[in-house]
Amino acid sequence: MEKRSVTQAAPRGMSAMLKAVIAAVRLVAAEEIMPRYLKVAHQRKSDGSLCTEADVAAQTALAKKLQAILNVPVLGEEMPADEQHAVWQSGDDGLWCIDPIDGTSNFVRGLPYFAVSVALLRKGKSLLGVVYDPVADEVFAAESGKGAFLNGEKLVGREAVGTLDQALASVDLKHLSTKLVAQLASHPPYCSQRNFGASALDWCYTAAGRYDVYLHGGQKLWDYAAGTLILSESGGHACCIKNDDFAQDDIWQRSVIAASDKKLFDEWKNWIRAQQ
Repeated sequence: MEKRSVTQAAPRGMSAMLKAVIAAVRLVAAEEIMPRYLKVAHQRKSDGSLCTEADVAAQTALAKKLQAILNVPVLGEEMPADEQHAVWQSGDDGLWCIDPIDGTSNFVRGLPYFAVSVALLRKGKSLLGVVYDPVADEVFAAESGKGAFLNGEKLVGREAVGTLDQALASVDLKHLSTKLVAQLASHPPYCSQRNFGASALDWCYTAAGRYDVYLHGGQKLWDYAAGTLILSESGGHACCIKNDDFAQDDIWQRSVIAASDKKLFDEWKNWIRAQQ
């Protein structure tokens, strides 16, 4: 099989900064992540999640490259929680938010559904986001007010299904209420369900119309910082289970209801809230 090149033709319609971030993410994935795929030991963190040498090496390399693009603090998933909170508190003028490998459990087990996620935030708002799937060689990217892109082309999702009962849903049951989980299991309102364990890609697949609707009970900042911008810049919609304003929920444990189509989004949101 022919080896993919790390570099591609310059994307159209993107700023110089977004192009630079994409190039940095691609390079780190090629140098620090993919050479360790299926070959790296892992350990469990205090919260039970997995961490590998690839996560740590990629976060270190990304931080260095991103700060060379814009020298603001870096908040990474593999930092201690107290350090993450300190960076957040000091990052009003800008911070990089990194998930070096979203879907580490998949990465360790050889399941080809994981991604690098990077976002630039200012005053808590995502201004730029990049999610890179190195197995599929897909770069999802967005800038606030400038649209979303897939491999350099404007991101155009599939035409939405007509009703919720025709929808393909991405649903992660963790952190959902017992009542809601029971209803989803016994009387799902959609046609079919998936969950592959990488939140950043779930956002992007929803933006692209690969999933019609999306539900997650609680994500960390690095899980949604890039993805929510990619979805919104592609014309999609998101809120929290108990809050219509996605940005107003707890940044460290934020629930997600999302869809690319407004009619489906409203139908999905109303069904979920009726089960609470």
